[in-house]
Amino acid sequence: MMELRKKMLCVLLLCSMCGLLALSGCGSKEESSGDKTAVDETDSVENLGEFTMEDIEGNTYTQEMFAECDLTMVNVFTTWCTPCVREIPELEKLSQEMSDKGVKVVGIVLDAAEKSESAKQDVVEKAKLLAEETGAAYPFLIPDKGYMNGRLLGVDAVPETFFVDTDGNIVGEAYVGAHSLGDWKVIVEKELEGVKK
Repeated sequence: MMELRKKMLCVLLLCSMCGLLALSGCGSKEESSGDKTAVDETDSVENLGEFTMEDIEGNTYTQEMFAECDLTMVNVFTTWCTPCVREIPELEKLSQEMSDKGVKVVGIVLDAAEKSESAKQDVVEKAKLLAEETGAAYPFLIPDKGYMNGRLLGVDAVPETFFVDTDGNIVGEAYVGAHSLGDWKVIVEKELEGVKK
């Protein structure tokens, strides 16, 4: 009887952990972040500098992409992260609804970094399937060898989202965890107001 209780307790604990994982985000090593709030950023302005990345279709993107709008929302995700994947349709809606306000969305497929060519291609194929299934039209970028001048090296949990102004400066706060469309609209309006001051 005692052994059965221990097993049931283990199953309950495992189910609870899976539930928390699905509600919040995924650790970069498939751990739960549990943090859905803003991450404190330093007061200094960090410029992303020059970089070159390709999207999952082979198109080239550089730091010049930030000059195309007032605010770029950079969403770092992995193809294995359930909250990340569930959030993609919300980000696509946000991209469509906020484009006339000078906002665009860019996704970064973090699990495509530092892989062998065949493993990287597998992740790219998964990302293409995700884009198709979720209707995402915004670009999914593959990290370059410099990890966007080191910015992506600090990502401990996914999804993580940060914002970049027209000059390539990281602005506002970074946000860990998946959010609803309504929550993202409030966050984007706040960050947009900050860059337009």
